[in-house]
Amino acid sequence: MDDKKNYHEEQNKLNIMKMRNVLSELPPFCKQFFRGIENNTSARTRLAYAYDLRVFFEYMHKNNSYCSKMEMKDFPLSILENITREDIEEYMEYISYYQKDNREITNEERGKSRKLASLRSFYNYFYQMELIEKNPAVLIPMPKLHEKEIIRLDVDEVAVLLDQVEDGTKLTKGQKKYHEKTKIRDIALLTLLLGTGIRVSECVGLDLEDIDFKNNGIKIRRKGGYETVVYFGREVETALLEYLEQRQHTIPQPGHEHALFLSIQNRRITVRAVENLVKKYASNVTTLKKITPHKLRSTYGTSLYRETGDIYLVADVLGHKDVNTTRKHYAALEDERKRKAANAVKLREP
Repeated sequence: MDDKKNYHEEQNKLNIMKMRNVLSELPPFCKQFFRGIENNTSARTRLAYAYDLRVFFEYMHKNNSYCSKMEMKDFPLSILENITREDIEEYMEYISYYQKDNREITNEERGKSRKLASLRSFYNYFYQMELIEKNPAVLIPMPKLHEKEIIRLDVDEVAVLLDQVEDGTKLTKGQKKYHEKTKIRDIALLTLLLGTGIRVSECVGLDLEDIDFKNNGIKIRRKGGYETVVYFGREVETALLEYLEQRQHTIPQPGHEHALFLSIQNRRITVRAVENLVKKYASNVTTLKKITPHKLRSTYGTSLYRETGDIYLVADVLGHKDVNTTRKHYAALEDERKRKAANAVKLREP
């Protein structure tokens, strides 16, 4: 059985099942919207839209006098035309902070922007299909997004992080108990993330057959489902070979035989486990930076751009579909390079 295909298919099935559960709570006309966008979106994206729409309709059911007259599952499509621009503005203010199931939920500018984008796509679909005559969502301006500082590890911090994984001196007694068993795996995993810039979801989906030591490449499945090859250097090669030597003596759980990285339970390691792993080691390296697996990706992107100065290469290796996404992430470095240009050209010999 193709375990790699199986892994991604299982993730897809899981998202589809979650989607069906959320859809059962939403107004029936929502199904038409999700069928309409199915060919252009991933199951994960559609699930995110469904969660956002559930928050919106729950708010309207509770706070809009017209919507409160009926159950959410009984809302007709015409209800969209009874929701005004003011209703949506009040909803946007509401999602800044609300409580649900004894939990406090907050949305800052990026969360609010995503929820409004979901709502705009939803309204726009029915408006373009000429099933509604008004589109109040398009009248609401998108929240202004302030540029976030890109947090990354400095070169010396990368070395300290990997040293930490090797010696484990600052780990707690409980953590040290498992450290000897997982040390070689953890070094290989972190070296791979730092040495290729791949996403955690791409890393946990790797199979043994995806590594090509002849060309020093790994085959990964990107967001959107397409496959590509990313190449690695000597340090990554050494760490992987050492781990694979250990991996040969491990008996995986049934169904996890092909997985590259295994958990303590000998199952394919999960995204959450990798996030916890990074947090565990990084907390002993720097207290000022909140280091996550994505920050390791930023660290790699920064190093690659500093070495090559080629923003298109960085975009390609990181799997960004739009180079402007990359440019936005590394704008400070772009500016740094431009300043160097000021003294690069001499007009007259001194």
